[in-house]
Amino acid sequence: MNDIAENALEATRQENVTRILDAAERLFRHYGYSKTTVADIARDLGMSPANVYRFFSSKIEIHQAICDRMLTASYQQAYDTCHLPISAAERLSLFVREQYKMTVETMLDQEKVHEMVVVAIERDWHVIEKHVDCIHDLLAEVIREGIAAGEFFDQDPAAASRCFGAATVTLCHPIMVAQCLAKTNRATVDELIDFSIRALKK
Repeated sequence: MNDIAENALEATRQENVTRILDAAERLFRHYGYSKTTVADIARDLGMSPANVYRFFSSKIEIHQAICDRMLTASYQQAYDTCHLPISAAERLSLFVREQYKMTVETMLDQEKVHEMVVVAIERDWHVIEKHVDCIHDLLAEVIREGIAAGEFFDQDPAAASRCFGAATVTLCHPIMVAQCLAKTNRATVDELIDFSIRALKK
């Protein structure tokens, strides 16, 4: 098989994968993850379940791929923010605010979407751990630049990144955000961000 034919086959395969993921995410959002079956996804696409299984071995694998796609979008937003031509403190503040906004709007806008996210977190899939590591690396680079610019005191950027992430996790972790959203005895978004950035400056 020549390169042109192989590329055409791969493009067709990717198109089918995207169609399956789009349909699955739409159904998960509408009916909920637990109530949606592979047969439902196949029916929505006008194909047989066997055809879906040509691309994904199970509903769990489909779910993993959807979560990976959501996390990729989250990382891209974080990457863009962390490379803006503004101070390190401003970048960290904007990063947390955008992650919080994305969590509230994208992951908690409907109860069924929240279910999909909770299932992923409870299973502790490698895609989530990989995402956390990548975010820590981004934040460490921002903190390193802040140290070099004299904004932050001299410290281990990697350790500071992990601590900053832990201090602001209630604004980025879907389950924690959902639990704290309506509570009045929790630190506000502004308070938590300001406190966390001040800790880097001392």
